[in-house]
Amino acid sequence: MSNGSTDRSYRRDQVVSIINSVIHRVSQPQDLPHDVLLHELHDLKQIMEDLRYQLGNTAADSVLSEHIPSAHDELEAVVGATEAATESILGACENILNAVQKKAPDMGHVVETEITGIYEACTFQDITGQRISKVITTLKAIDAKVSGLLNSIGANDDGQNAPALPTHAPSLLNGPALPQGGGLSQDEIDRLLDGM
Repeated sequence: MSNGSTDRSYRRDQVVSIINSVIHRVSQPQDLPHDVLLHELHDLKQIMEDLRYQLGNTAADSVLSEHIPSAHDELEAVVGATEAATESILGACENILNAVQKKAPDMGHVVETEITGIYEACTFQDITGQRISKVITTLKAIDAKVSGLLNSIGANDDGQNAPALPTHAPSLLNGPALPQGGGLSQDEIDRLLDGM
């Protein structure tokens, strides 16, 4: 750029301003200083080359070829481990209940064995925590790539250019609320149940 700036983040209005200036100068050939026009075209070319370089360095194809498939696999493994642990815990509880109801002579041994099985099944949370941490790392990498692209074209300034996020139909369940809020409070749930 002509101002000597080393910042490679360009706003759209800079590009538009240069293009408008070139169009204005070309449309009025009587005051067309050749060196000024050449300088502005050079600045525009430099912006385009820098943007192309930035786009190439983001390795955006890795998002589709590596990051998203990896996150998908990790989340599937989390779901599978959670299901297996749940089935194991429910099975152990059922076996304990049956032993208690039948007053089995070896009830103490059955209860001890099944509780040990429950403890073992609960270790899934450590592995799923590690898998979810990998997914979070992947999402942060994707966010960094997208933010870098948006910053390079000046589309991340005030959020006005951000696409609207999809909204879910109010009749659909959207899963559990996050711990820091977003769901119904207990008072709201009580009022809802009282109104039924």
